[in-house]
Amino acid sequence: MKRGVVFDLDGTLLDSMPLVLRMFDHAVSPFVLPMSDDQWRSRLGGPPQRILERLLKDPSHVSEAMTRLYEYQGLNLSRILAFEGMKVLVEDLAVAGLAIGVWTGRDRASTEALMDDHGIRGKITAFVCGDDLETHKPDPGGLSAVLQSLELEAKDVLFVGDSDVDVLAGAALAVKTLWITHGLEIDPSIAAQAWRVVNTPAEAYSMIRGELMDS
Repeated sequence: MKRGVVFDLDGTLLDSMPLVLRMFDHAVSPFVLPMSDDQWRSRLGGPPQRILERLLKDPSHVSEAMTRLYEYQGLNLSRILAFEGMKVLVEDLAVAGLAIGVWTGRDRASTEALMDDHGIRGKITAFVCGDDLETHKPDPGGLSAVLQSLELEAKDVLFVGDSDVDVLAGAALAVKTLWITHGLEIDPSIAAQAWRVVNTPAEAYSMIRGELMDS
């Protein structure tokens, strides 16, 4: 039976959150007062332009903020590191014949660059990015598109993400979803919709092996 796994990218495969926070902070620094990391985390979700549109009171500032964001990202993208064990996991999954997908809110250009930088793009069968569709997490449209590309049914897939919107999207399609919380406070009502909840990527990677490779 063909089986597979779909990963979120940032915070799941790649330790990118520190750079993402600094990137958004840089983007809006001329327009709003500085915010803490926790304040930023509560505002993230969806494509960057939508985040900035929600935050900036003057719509005319969004375009300049987007320019600043992408300039900062371009200069610092190479600083994003893989979580320990990620590359080995992806390689082992591919060797075992598992279908591997990625569904990310990140734009396609930087997604492809990061997957190339970390040597995993050739192992990914299908991926959907934040600028590929009109819908965004928690709408499950992107996950559905990945499943179609992988030619897999929801019951044969494990979805792995680090956000409540990942859990909600997976639940909408009845896909077993593994939630990496990074030790942050979570909503119990959303946690109840996840297949499993873990604190770290390392715990998630071990659970993925047990579910998909050791069974």
